[in-house]
Amino acid sequence: QVRLVESGGGLVQPGGSLTLSCAASGLPFRRYAMSFYRQAPGKEREFVATISSTGATRNFADFARGRFTITRNDDANTAHLQMNNLIPADTAVYYCYAFRARNDDYWGQGTQVTVSG
Repeated sequence: QVRLVESGGGLVQPGGSLTLSCAASGLPFRRYAMSFYRQAPGKEREFVATISSTGATRNFADFARGRFTITRNDDANTAHLQMNNLIPADTAVYYCYAFRARNDDYWGQGTQVTVSG
């Protein structure tokens, strides 16, 4: 059974930082590109960042570029999203997503990030 479990969300003040983690199990992690998406209240889920299966390629949404970093640890089956200089507009539920091919992809349950203060 495939599981993606996010952690690291919480409440942070504007300008602060958070690191989200995604722990994967039940799949050959090294074969999957790992991504983070987010969904704010009343809005559609949107892409945040992705890292290829080899770790050689990273892509970011425009709002994330320069503030967020995505990494992976294949020995630990984890992916991480380091978020700096957070702003209230970053408030959302953040989801981990593993993709290898069509119909071979998985979502985590999400973790809440709230930027306020």
